[in-house]
This record gives sequence, C-alpha cells and structure tokens, in this order.
Amino acid sequence: MNPTIHSVTQRIIDRSRASRQDYLGRMNELAAQSPQRGALSCSNLAHGFAACGQDDKDTLKLMNKANVAMVSAYNDMLSAHQPYAGFPDIIREAAHGMGSAAQFAGGTPAMCDGVTQGQPGMELSLFSRDTIAMSTAVALSHNMFDATLLLGICDKIVPGLLIGALSFGYLPTVLVPAGPMPSGLPNKEKQRIRQLYAEGKVGKEELLEAESKSYHSPGTCTFYGTANSNQLLVEVMGLHLPGAAFFHPNTPMRDQLTRAATEQVIRLSRPQGGALGLGDMVDEKSIVNALVALLVTGGSTNHTLHWVAIARAAGIIIDWNDYAELSSVVPSMTRIYPNGEEDVNAFHEAGGTPFMIGELLNKGLLHNDVETVVGHGLERYTQMPALESGKLVWRPATTKSLRPDVLSSAAEPFAPDGGLKVLEGNLGRGVIKVSAVAQEHHRVEAPAVIFNDQNELKAAFDAGELNKDCVVIVRFQGPQSNGMPELHKLTPYLGVLQDKGYKVALVTDGRMSGASGKVPAAIHVYPEASAGGPLARVQDGDRVCLDADKGSLSVDIDEAEFASRELARPDLSGYQRGFGRELFGWMRHAVSTPEEGASIFGNQPL
Repeated sequence: MNPTIHSVTQRIIDRSRASRQDYLGRMNELAAQSPQRGALSCSNLAHGFAACGQDDKDTLKLMNKANVAMVSAYNDMLSAHQPYAGFPDIIREAAHGMGSAAQFAGGTPAMCDGVTQGQPGMELSLFSRDTIAMSTAVALSHNMFDATLLLGICDKIVPGLLIGALSFGYLPTVLVPAGPMPSGLPNKEKQRIRQLYAEGKVGKEELLEAESKSYHSPGTCTFYGTANSNQLLVEVMGLHLPGAAFFHPNTPMRDQLTRAATEQVIRLSRPQGGALGLGDMVDEKSIVNALVALLVTGGSTNHTLHWVAIARAAGIIIDWNDYAELSSVVPSMTRIYPNGEEDVNAFHEAGGTPFMIGELLNKGLLHNDVETVVGHGLERYTQMPALESGKLVWRPATTKSLRPDVLSSAAEPFAPDGGLKVLEGNLGRGVIKVSAVAQEHHRVEAPAVIFNDQNELKAAFDAGELNKDCVVIVRFQGPQSNGMPELHKLTPYLGVLQDKGYKVALVTDGRMSGASGKVPAAIHVYPEASAGGPLARVQDGDRVCLDADKGSLSVDIDEAEFASRELARPDLSGYQRGFGRELFGWMRHAVSTPEEGASIFGNQPL
C-alpha cells in the first residue's frame, strides 16, 4: 500500500473512532430487529401491502422473503433521470423471479444545475441534497423493507440518496445508474461557441443550436462534471455492480444490469442469509478509495463538499487536508472535458472504471480489502460486463488503455498528482482544481475587482472594465448568503480575458463544480462573506495573490488596517424570496461550513 494512502486512512480511522463506533452501534441495534416488517402490527402491515397484488401480499406475509424498496429520483424533464421511468417494472419482474417483492417506496426531488444555472432556482440546488436525504429517510421509514435500490445519478441526488440511506445503513443497498447519453457536439466546439457568444460574435440562436446538439437525448450529460463523478466514485466504492456506470440508457445492457442489481441486493438481504448493510460497506477505506478516484480523474470539486457529508452520515470525519495529501501522491490518469476534449463515453471505451481500478490496485493506491455489493475485495471491480447470447457476464477488463489520449496507465500518467489543492491565507480557506489550469496560470497576483452578485460581472465585461490583469472576487455566494450556487456562467467571460493575454483568477465563496476549467479559481472560500469572513473586507484595487503551488490565498495589506475595515453588507433580500427561496431560509441559517460538508445536519457526524 502506498504509505501516504495508508497514513491518511489511518488518520481518518483514528479521528473517527468514537463517531464511527456510535454509528455502527446504532445500525447493529436496528439490524437486530430484522426482518423489519415483522415488528409491524397486523394493521400496519395490511396498510403496507394493501395496493399489492395477491402474490406480493402472500410474499410479504412471510418474513423469510425479501421486500426491496425502490427510492427514485425519476422525472421526465431531466435527461439523466427520464430513463428511470421503466426501471420499476424491470425491478419488480426481477424480484418476482427471486421469489421476492419490490415496492416503490418513494420519490425524491431531482433538479438540474444545467437548467437552473445562473437562475434563481440554482440557489436551492445545494440544499436539495439534504432535502433528498430527508426524502429518502421518509421513503424508508415505513419499516417494510429488507433491502434498498437507489435510483439517482446527478449532482446532489446521489449524495442525498446516500446520506438518507445511511440512516438505514443496516439494509443492503445498491445504487442503480441509468447511464450517459451518446456523445453529441464535441466539447471543444461547444466551448468555442460559448466564448463567441460571451464576446457578442454569435447570437442566441447559434448558441441554443450548439447547446441542443450537446444535450440531445435521454441520459446524463457526457462531460465529466458532478453527475459522472458521482457514478465513478460510487463504483469505486463498490456500491454499483462492476462496470455499470457508463453504459447508455434504454439498451439491453442497461436493462440487464438493472435486473442483476435487483437480484444481487436480494441475495444480500437478511431473508437470504446476508449480514452486511450499506453502513458496513461505506467505511473509512471505501471513502478513501472514493477520494483517490476523484483525484485521479480530476473530478468535480463539488465532492469536497458532498463526500464530506456522506462520510459524516456514516460516522466518518474527513477534511480538505485529507484530499490535498492524497492528491499529492495519486497520478492524473484522465483527460475528460473540462480537463480534456473527450467525454465519459470515450473514457468508457478506453477501458473505463474497471481498467482504472486495476491500475490503481496494482500501484497500491486503492484499498482492496473492502466490502462491496458483490463480495469482499475491490479486485472484483476490474471486470467489465458483457452480453453473451443475451446473458449478462463479466470479463476481465483490458490490461491496456484503448485510448491512451483519454485514459492513461498509472505508470505513465498525464501528471504526477491529482491537481486538487487547499488554499489558505488572510482571505480564508478554500480549494482549487488545477488539473486543467496551465502551469503559467497557477500563480496570479493582480488588483482585486469586487462583485457582490454574479450578474454584475457580465455588465463589467461588456463595458470593457475587465480588460486588464485582475483577481475577480465574487462574494456573498456562500451557503449562508444565497445557498451557494454554482457560478458556471462566469467561465466563458473569464476564459475570454485569459485568452486575450490578461492574468486573471477567480476567488469566491461560491461553487464552480465539475466545470472548473482553465481559469484558476479559488472556490468554497470560508469563512464566507455573510459570516463576516475576510472577503467582506476586500476592496477594489487591493493586491490579491492566488498561488496554487504554495497553497496561499492572500491580500497584501497591513493586518491592523485590514481588520479595522468595515464589513461590506449588501442587501441580500433579493436572493432570499421568490422561486421558493423563502422556504429554505432556515437552511441558510443552519448550514455548516464547506469543509464540514455545507450541510444542514450540523458540523458533527449524524
């Protein structure tokens, strides 16, 4: 085992010892009551299966038969979740074939950051994760179930489903992906059209045509943002079936994988003799494996929030120093947009997650001794599913990348480290992803230009006020201010400035997520401005330095003078009413810091 991976894992184990033992103790108490519906009164149970057919009623009367809960984020507006419409019928049929039953236990919200980007709805996005967690708990609270299938794929949805299901971590659980859409307009061309639009060189009609060719069918968006990072990390944690993440929806392979997931979760259930639940599989080693996978692939910076929150739901405490230390020793093995030009389909065709896992296991960069939904040992995930005469089988993954320009070996990576850094200084503490940032842009020192609203930046750009070296500070974008929206709409403008030859960087207490690209961006900076953080004291023209190599984020000003400045206090009421935002006010008041997961569930493990 790589010594740094080992030492970080041991540090997490030591740090989490009390909270992890408390969590496992609670799960063991609940598991001892299984089968859960056996604790229900006759009236309770009759209500629980009243709508079932007679065969399912007969099954559910028996405590030696499994009942599978489906918790789904299906809706037919969002491309990633629309394929889930047909999954319940597939799952019920597979369960019946195993002599068991499956019930649709409940639905959760599923919002798309692509639809809400730059819109008021985006200010509900981060809080939708914890809403999904609570929705999952409501769905499972009926105490009717022996196993769980989680149907969700995108940004806040998979973390929310996991957080909620971990409160029922005594139940075996499998996540069921739906897969990405086929490749559309090449990412390089999409990016080119976006920048032309930002410069006013093409109109809205041309931009919409390009976007429609990029996002064009059912399935997940194909760039390597938070949604596809979710899928890869969950697979490396052993919570999917091996190789399941990136097959397209509405194909025979996808349907067979869904059937197989149902059959497998039934095998894991206590009526079938199983003894392990989700809480046993989400342990310190599997969390470290997820972080390694994130760093190796240059995945979404949103997971410096989400995986902290997931870990805490299992009694495990991780922090950004763990990410940074792991990042220093793991290689960068992928070039997937925005860290390259190709997409997740090319990654999958190159050998995908099974090849990557094999490479990392051989290098001692992943823990093999973990529990997964297909048994003990992560080496089981070095296999790729295939269909033989319509039957699902698993074959050993390729031992050589089929697209070395997209997916490298661990021995010859694209870069020696994972590209995620922690920044700290008199402006606060944040993170930066530099895997797509050229070395000459790792350090930017320039006068600050201050915005309290992301929409102000476009007006300044259009007026030519940003045609200079500058550190753009977009503040009051943290979770307490307005729910911490992603600021993707800033990327084209800042990219244009950089292409013109200006030294430019972004500093924000908001998010950039998987779309963090070629412009250096210090994100998730806290204490946030609304909490009286240093960003609220910075003024236009202050000399700010972002140095990713040294890990520093600072303003060059006398300490006493800086401390004496009055805090900026803009009117934030426009962020907090309309589009349902008034319903989430209590969450803005309750939310923890980004390094604690930006969660309403507090800064302590659940």
